[in-house]
Amino acid sequence: MAAHWLCLRFWVLLGWFSCVLNHLTTGVLGEKLDSCGNLRLGQYPSGSALDPKIDEATQEAESCRGRLAWVECLPAPNITCRLDNGTELRFSGEEVGFNKTAPCRNVTGYSYKVAVALSLFLGWLGADRFYLGYPALGLLKFCTVGFCGIGSLMDFLLITMQIVGPSDGSDYIVDYYGARLTRLSINNDTYRRTQLSP
Repeated sequence: MAAHWLCLRFWVLLGWFSCVLNHLTTGVLGEKLDSCGNLRLGQYPSGSALDPKIDEATQEAESCRGRLAWVECLPAPNITCRLDNGTELRFSGEEVGFNKTAPCRNVTGYSYKVAVALSLFLGWLGADRFYLGYPALGLLKFCTVGFCGIGSLMDFLLITMQIVGPSDGSDYIVDYYGARLTRLSINNDTYRRTQLSP
């Protein structure tokens, strides 16, 4: 029985030793340094990006240009990577390592809260459509008393779900950490997984 346990220990230690050796030769020592912008999860903690400065009026990042904002990122401690200029740097976790782009929204002054409140309380008069820049639909809702209430209810749901937005194509002003919705869409560039029949 003792010989059986001794043999088992030998094979376990041999397997562990070969895994460690394989990891050292191919994973750590033989690994080519990657760009700092391509860090993997754990090397670039999710909370390490410094929050951008938020504009009080638009509730978006002050550096937002063309639906992208630059944010400063902090790599995890003891991570070595290659900067854009080709130099290798080992980070302590305290300094800014690089900048990354984060998505932001194009806002022009239409408040989500105001649009929902107008749709709820004065939607039957078309005030919500006038506010969002659709005067023809606002006048039509005013003359028909919100399409007999059905149009008011539909507009309230569409505005609440952020499907109907401002007429200039911009986004609503929503609190930076507020209830923003992201539309999912499928186009020709979207990867489609083949359906497996049961």
